[in-house]
Amino acid sequence: MSDDTSTPGADAARGDGPVYDPAAEVVELCRDLIRIDTSNYGDDSGPGERKAAEHVATLLDEVGIESRLYESSPGRTSLVARWGGPEGDPLLVHGHLDVVPAAAEDWQVHPFSGEVQDGYVWGRGAVDMKDFDAMLLSVVRARTRAGVLPKRPVVLCFTADEEAGGHQGAEVLVEEHPDELADCTEAIGEVGGFSATVRGRRVYLIEAAEKGMAWMRLTTRGRAGHGSMVNTENAVTDLAGAVARIGAHEWPVRLTPTMEVLLATIGELAGTPATPENAPALVEEFGGAARMLGNVIRNSTNPTMLSAGYKVNVVPTEATAHVDGRFLPGFEDEFFATLAELTGENVEIEFVSHQQPWETPYDGHLVDAMTRSLLAEDPGALVAPYLMSGGTDAKHFRKLGMRSYGFAPLRLPADLDFTALFHGVDERVPVDALEFGARVFDRFLGDA
Repeated sequence: MSDDTSTPGADAARGDGPVYDPAAEVVELCRDLIRIDTSNYGDDSGPGERKAAEHVATLLDEVGIESRLYESSPGRTSLVARWGGPEGDPLLVHGHLDVVPAAAEDWQVHPFSGEVQDGYVWGRGAVDMKDFDAMLLSVVRARTRAGVLPKRPVVLCFTADEEAGGHQGAEVLVEEHPDELADCTEAIGEVGGFSATVRGRRVYLIEAAEKGMAWMRLTTRGRAGHGSMVNTENAVTDLAGAVARIGAHEWPVRLTPTMEVLLATIGELAGTPATPENAPALVEEFGGAARMLGNVIRNSTNPTMLSAGYKVNVVPTEATAHVDGRFLPGFEDEFFATLAELTGENVEIEFVSHQQPWETPYDGHLVDAMTRSLLAEDPGALVAPYLMSGGTDAKHFRKLGMRSYGFAPLRLPADLDFTALFHGVDERVPVDALEFGARVFDRFLGDA
């Protein structure tokens, strides 16, 4: 393996070093990963990630990179490998191997076919997040074959169970194998670096913050009895009232530093100052992406599951509901105080998953490298940070003190409702966006 650790593929193509194509394999790698069903049902009933992890291990082994597999329970497998040069602290680059389930009868193409149609790669995981796994593998394999390694060490990590909170993947690595990651000072993963078109300008959104997660089970208990009789201690009634209040509550706008920067960028395009009062209008400038961004200027609670009773004429003793709660960095106390008021005294709250929010300052060498790599491939674009409404493995990796960002670059068509594809039907990614992403990430690794 060569000791040349400086020249990215784009520069090599101009004659500055070995020539290689970082996007050469990205489409086929993405298709192959999609064809491996790694559906995560939130328990151990799915196929698990081991087959995909072994596939990744083989791809790395083919270019001389040794990897280690960690299995938290049968089939629930994550992979870690070391790569890159000797200069500086290691950079963690992580992607997850699991996907949410998909019902084939709802799709235009089979969700695990990896079919290429109309200029897109179709299938479950095409955007969440086997596309980035493929970009990373394509770049790593191309650079290694050409003997062009990044200057700094890079820890490659492909995890299990991210779609169910990472408890059998990233959390296991952090708590049981911290030596694999302890010297990493910075981390790159999903969801960021994708473009949205605002007033004719592409704006690339880099994830620099994430809402906290409060997946909750609400339980009410009352007095069982005959459905034809008076019952003033009805568990279903108490629960239904609490769920209705939670679902109808309008959370106030709260701007974190990350969203202040993003909205100021959009405000300049729109000729409008960024304030809490006009924040919702500025978010609407993003079109379909407002579906996600509209929930990162406020806390949120969505009731998602209900369960009670076993017969129509029997008042049950107990009723349960599940609520997906997300809270902004710095506003956790407000979130839980308001939730207590909405539920009332007769509702017991248990956590299915409780994970902290995070926010990384949008500055420093890594931010500069991400920005330069995007603008080198798309010079007329804007680059800005954003706060992500969902959760990623960064929540776990940040426990080891890393600065974290989401950067899986994609240049997307203005008319593609990209955020609707996450966990959606007919998930797909443009072929040219995959190739663009591989080129950008190659530049980034050469600069990071």
